[in-house]
Amino acid sequence: MTDQPILSEVIDLDTPVQRGETRIAFVQMRKPGAGELRGLSLVDLGQLKVDALIKIIPRISIPTINEAEAANLDPADLLACGAAIGGFLLQKSQRAVVLDS
Repeated sequence: MTDQPILSEVIDLDTPVQRGETRIAFVQMRKPGAGELRGLSLVDLGQLKVDALIKIIPRISIPTINEAEAANLDPADLLACGAAIGGFLLQKSQRAVVLDS
């Protein structure tokens, strides 16, 4: 168990995002602040609801994945991003329980 908070996670995209000539193969998801969660339900994010994920990904992704690109992510990549986001919502003690099970 680690006492350090998880502040970001890099996702290796199975299906890279193509933006013009730029190919985005990796995206870093960073832990959102409370303000970046405005208008979203923590329950929806915790349940990995697609609409909530599509709204939050542009707010916390590096490089920024816009909402249209988030909506077109491969489902496996969307789930990977969602799993990272779900982990950010857990307290250290909750994360330890999840990791130990």
